Amino acid sequence: MYQANNTLRITQTAATVANLMGFEPPKGADVPNSVVMHAADKIFGTDKVERVLLYNPDAVALWLFQKYTELFIPVIENTQITLPILSVMPSVTPVCFASMYSGLVPAKHGIQAYVKPVLRVETLFDAAIRAGKKPIIISTKGDSISEIFKERKMDYIFCDTPSECNQNALEILGKNEHDIIVIYNGNYDSQMHRTGTESAEALEELKKNAVDFGILSDAARKAWEGKRCLAAFLPDHGCHDIDGGCGSHGLDMPEDMDIVHFYKLWK
Repeated sequence: MYQANNTLRITQTAATVANLMGFEPPKGADVPNSVVMHAADKIFGTDKVERVLLYNPDAVALWLFQKYTELFIPVIENTQITLPILSVMPSVTPVCFASMYSGLVPAKHGIQAYVKPVLRVETLFDAAIRAGKKPIIISTKGDSISEIFKERKMDYIFCDTPSECNQNALEILGKNEHDIIVIYNGNYDSQMHRTGTESAEALEELKKNAVDFGILSDAARKAWEGKRCLAAFLPDHGCHDIDGGCGSHGLDMPEDMDIVHFYKLWK
């Protein structure tokens, strides 16, 4: 088993967002991320976050940030906290996002392979709805986030492409009707599976993720002026190359398990 140096975990995400917004986290969720909570105390004091933008790019490994840091400039410019995070096994999309938004390890939330059942455990979205918050998920049709969080009394927009997701997100931001906006972009993951993790085509998609996060962050600051806010860049797992010039993930190894999360808090 990979003995990670990372002490911060993907399972801490749900309680972090819930605590920042002032409502009870999902039942059984891991504890909040102490680094983010410390920053929030300095910026907000006892006040709570009112609006949240969570951008979920797929397969952005910590090693990609370390090796291609310049590609992340739009993310760095729009955030203030950069954290190494440990994902979960198996390091595949539905398992990892289920852990991110439930706060539970796979054995407890029930998704332990690349399958996409509707989660029956409590998630950040259920906790937010119970607290009177209005969340929305904007994702590509059929992808993990589009499937496993269905059947909640919340809004969903399922699109054909990541670009359509981001355009819809900009429109949703402009309306300023939702408290939590989750956006999934799987373009880097899709490309690296076809042409390798460091192919020119895949790195161009990674660059798009960074640029699009910057655009969404700018829009959030304009739409939410005067409110206490959080924006975060939160991938699910990493990636590595395999024979045949293709990329993959799912193993208990640093390339797949070590990811990087970015946070921005402002008022």
